[in-house]
Amino acid sequence: MKETLAKLLNHEELSREEMKKILVGITHSEFPNEQITALLTALQMRGVTVDELLGFRDGILETGVPVPLDCDRYIDVVGTGGDRKNTFNISTTSCFVIAGAGYKVAKHGNYAATSTSGASNVIAQHGVKFTDNLDQLNRCMAEAGIVYLHAQLFAKAMKFVGPIRKALPFPTIFNLLGPLVNPSQPSCQLLGVANLDQMRLYHQVYQRLGIDYGIVNSIDGYDEISLTGDFKVTTNAYERIFSPADLGFACAKPEELVAGATEAEAKEIFDAVLENRALPAQKNIVLANAAFGIQVLERGSKPIEECIDIARESIDSGAALRTFQKFVRLNS
Repeated sequence: MKETLAKLLNHEELSREEMKKILVGITHSEFPNEQITALLTALQMRGVTVDELLGFRDGILETGVPVPLDCDRYIDVVGTGGDRKNTFNISTTSCFVIAGAGYKVAKHGNYAATSTSGASNVIAQHGVKFTDNLDQLNRCMAEAGIVYLHAQLFAKAMKFVGPIRKALPFPTIFNLLGPLVNPSQPSCQLLGVANLDQMRLYHQVYQRLGIDYGIVNSIDGYDEISLTGDFKVTTNAYERIFSPADLGFACAKPEELVAGATEAEAKEIFDAVLENRALPAQKNIVLANAAFGIQVLERGSKPIEECIDIARESIDSGAALRTFQKFVRLNS
């Protein structure tokens, strides 16, 4: 580790294999906290490279619990978090809309870090019990078309750095890893990022991983398609800025996206969308995010307007709600 820190002080980049070995070493308690703190600080000050991020990803997946699902093609819809906007559970709701449309989803998530309700919060609010039992997960995928993977059950390395991350007053490389360490390693992903620097970084990462992807960023700082203004989308096939009007939607107001002050309030919005009784802006935001997820699954073969229609039918027909109800029954 001392050699590694000397490299970083000399403005050198670390290789993917070096970073993987460091991560594995952290899980074996090979390094004192002071050295890990210095490493995370140096990386944050200089900026993380693609190889460095991939190396830590490799280490987390190697030391974690794998989830080999009996399914060839499925998607995860996730945000990096940290946009400090306290939005309702847009990605999670979108996942059930996508599954309701007949696609397969493996949603990876955790409890909230900077908002009222994270994916795990809103799922647990419905009485769901998290599991790492592979048979149960595969049954849920087969019968409901969606599984939920609670991060704390799978990424064993994270507990070794938890106290250090809490003590540091800034985000670290670990904040970038959440979207990349889904233990089922999906071949499709829709990722929301909070700024264009992150979009460029993940664009390079996904190209290296060779998966089908869409990365979205709302220009006013949301790590999802907020419909509060223009937003940028980068996929395997194109890079484009959209306005809400391009999709046939009105602009949303920031207050229409807020999760509320309690988990119960966030749950109510989640339920309202799936039950097709939400505010128009709340429904439209979920439709937009689900539609771009569907487009990724379709390898870009369907225009976004058709994908919006597919997502809308999932909600309007009650399919998204029935999918969620079946998911709850299978996991309670």
